[in-house]
Amino acid sequence: MPEDTQVDVGIHLRPGALTLTRDGQDFVVHHAVVQFASVDENPWAAQEVKFSAKGPDGESVGLTVDLLNDAFDGPRTGVPAAVWEVVTLAATSAGDVGITYGPPGRN
Repeated sequence: MPEDTQVDVGIHLRPGALTLTRDGQDFVVHHAVVQFASVDENPWAAQEVKFSAKGPDGESVGLTVDLLNDAFDGPRTGVPAAVWEVVTLAATSAGDVGITYGPPGRN
């Protein structure tokens, strides 16, 4: 059985720094939790980001972005660059737990 190690890293975002649009509605993000995993001591991969945001009606909502493709062997296509920037920021914050990470397309 593979050993799966996971780390969740939360970061607060400056209000107004990130707005996500879903179904034509804007959501102002104020917090993100990025889940990283390493299976059998392989390199760390970002699996998902859970965003806490305010909707157009001012109500708090949660939005989840899956970062791995359906085969779980690489990044999902079409994920906005701003989401990967949040992932990179979280990885930088998690350096003290041994996470080294580069966004897709960077070696």
